[in-house]
Amino acid sequence: MRKADLISEISEKTGIPKVDVMVTLETMFKEIKKSLVAGENIYIRGFGSFITKKRAAKIGRNIKKNIAVEIPEHYIPAFKPAKEFVQEVKNKKLDDSASPSLDSISSAP
Repeated sequence: MRKADLISEISEKTGIPKVDVMVTLETMFKEIKKSLVAGENIYIRGFGSFITKKRAAKIGRNIKKNIAVEIPEHYIPAFKPAKEFVQEVKNKKLDDSASPSLDSISSAP
């Protein structure tokens, strides 16, 4: 599934126009990136965590020139799925009734 497919799917299930879904999704991605760049992890209960992992400095090799190259310490983004999410994928049963309906969200105080 690509991003466009995801936008279409969300739009169909919620009745929200595709443009609004796209703006929301893009804003979410932008905020996740901004938080990770700032060194802040994001935790979404039942889904997973977007985290940064520290990679230690090491010596690599340039095979063409046969020389050692120092790779500095750096951080990489990573996603760690929640246990429930892993179990659902493992059992291949994603229950739509487990997710809140649009009515229950809009009627919340």
